[in-house]
Amino acid sequence: MQKRFIYLIITFLVMIMGLLSRKFMFIFPQNIAPFIGDSLWAMMVYFGFRFLLPKLNLTKSFGVAIGFSFLIEFSQLYQANWINNIRNTTIGALILGHGFLVEDLISYTIGILIGILIDIGVRK
Repeated sequence: MQKRFIYLIITFLVMIMGLLSRKFMFIFPQNIAPFIGDSLWAMMVYFGFRFLLPKLNLTKSFGVAIGFSFLIEFSQLYQANWINNIRNTTIGALILGHGFLVEDLISYTIGILIGILIDIGVRK
């Protein structure tokens, strides 16, 4: 139970950092600033799944988080009116994004890998 609570706290902390990264993007180097939010979003997804499925090992947790993140990104190739209406809301844009970018897939992978390193560090 304590492990789940830690994952929940980390999930919310990463979510807050992700939201703040949009507002304070100027503090990051220009070449990585556009990717910080996507990396933090994927890290939040990773820790969210660690909270929901705490018994999964790191490899399976990586697979679930990367699969979910990539699925969301590839869903951006689908441009029907109903889903674009959802994407045009604040929460819809934060969850579903707007346009497919290969760079986002790289950002997600980096964010999840950093999340795993944090996870390993917290476990010790």
